[in-house]
Amino acid sequence: MEQKEIWLNSLITEGPQEGFELAIKLSRMGVKSTQPDMEVLKRLRKEYANNADGLTAASHVVAVNFQTISAANNYWR
Repeated sequence: MEQKEIWLNSLITEGPQEGFELAIKLSRMGVKSTQPDMEVLKRLRKEYANNADGLTAASHVVAVNFQTISAANNYWR
């Protein structure tokens, strides 16, 4: 059985910048988990990297993850 890397220990961050970076990491790891074949990922990246709809969808996923992290951090108040 393959041992998975533990990379997410908490959604709590020092501030919004770190929270946004975590949101990007969550988004990237979500894609990687959904499509674990790196060759397929690399091939598809060329398609969506030049597609406004694909980029907008990717930005939306990051925004949703950032919203979740912001709430977990009580909006850094």
